[in-house]
Amino acid sequence: METKLARGPLTGVRVVDMTSVLMGPFASQALGDMGADIIKVEAPHGDLVREIGPARNEGMGPVFLNANRNKRSVVLDLKTPEGMQAMRKLLKEADVLMYNVRPQAMARLGLSYEVVEKINPRLVYAGLFGFGQDGPYAARPAYDDLIQGAATVPALFAQSSGGIPRYVPTAIADRVVGITGVNGILASLLARERTGRGDKVDIPMFETMVAFVLGDHMGGLTYEPPLDRGGYARQLSSERRPYQTRDGYICALVYNDKQWRGFLREIGQEALMEEDSRFSTYYQRSQNIDYVYGVLASIFMERTTAEWMQLLERADVPFMPMHTLESVLDDPHLKATGFFNLVQHPTEGPIRSMRMPITWKHNPPAEPRPAPTLGQHTREVLAELGYTQEQIDAMLAAGARSTTHAIQ
Repeated sequence: METKLARGPLTGVRVVDMTSVLMGPFASQALGDMGADIIKVEAPHGDLVREIGPARNEGMGPVFLNANRNKRSVVLDLKTPEGMQAMRKLLKEADVLMYNVRPQAMARLGLSYEVVEKINPRLVYAGLFGFGQDGPYAARPAYDDLIQGAATVPALFAQSSGGIPRYVPTAIADRVVGITGVNGILASLLARERTGRGDKVDIPMFETMVAFVLGDHMGGLTYEPPLDRGGYARQLSSERRPYQTRDGYICALVYNDKQWRGFLREIGQEALMEEDSRFSTYYQRSQNIDYVYGVLASIFMERTTAEWMQLLERADVPFMPMHTLESVLDDPHLKATGFFNLVQHPTEGPIRSMRMPITWKHNPPAEPRPAPTLGQHTREVLAELGYTQEQIDAMLAAGARSTTHAIQ
């Protein structure tokens, strides 16, 4: 069995993954990277994110490939008695069920917590969805863009730039909530070791992202009555951006007093902190952040990026290059740590993969398995559940999957 080869801190944990698109698959991939056996249950048409291109083959787009490694794909039509029977067998042996549709849809499907708890009381029943179920938005659908907007992200962009509201150009809500979901699932598995019981874990996007953003930006609204209208001044400064140099850009943060003294010494302006009160202390710099950042912007124009890297290194001021999507692939640190790897995918050929950032000394995970083709492991998993080859053939013939080219 493939699962016997697994290694990592979650070896022996089986996750039935009903999630699709990004938030849930990103979370279940993290669990799979840590050694859990992830059984990705897909409908006959497959996960929608398979179709986001560009791609070499249909259904194997890059977003899917980068959110679904270390999983086994099983196609089940849960609208048929045979598909639901197989799902119930999976749940009976599983440790975790993950889903990211609305809870109301799970109930209509016949897989509410009340039903699943009776099948397997030790199961961690984890839902990642839009909104907490005790508020008026409970039944609403949600997507990353909507949650960013509701959690004040576009408004903060507009406030900081004086421009129009916009979204962060990555699915930040999906990924932040996905990581939060991993935390909730792992905590529930740990609690089960003490109590012997599973649990129902709700991970709502809206509440998670509001807490994530307002942790920085609650500001004076923390107090009652409010001391101001909220917002972290340094993060909202219109001048907070990569510094333009003579030949490009650099990301640098002159932050505490020690760094400021080292920086000013290197550029020959050691007296500035004594002569200009706006630079004298962290508090004063924070109160005058737009001016301070504006002065720095003009200073950084005086040297090339390479010159600044050498100077900032001497001054012990934190800095990083401003990478593009292409240049980050050649970052020397990421090369040294083996972060990017070219792996041979069985159907897609050579693909670039990113390793899990976490490392373990005593429980290292096995080499990652590439993202599966649709239904690649249907036969394998059904056989593990006790189905005979004749029964599996009959299920497939009855429409357990819509295409059969990838069944193994």
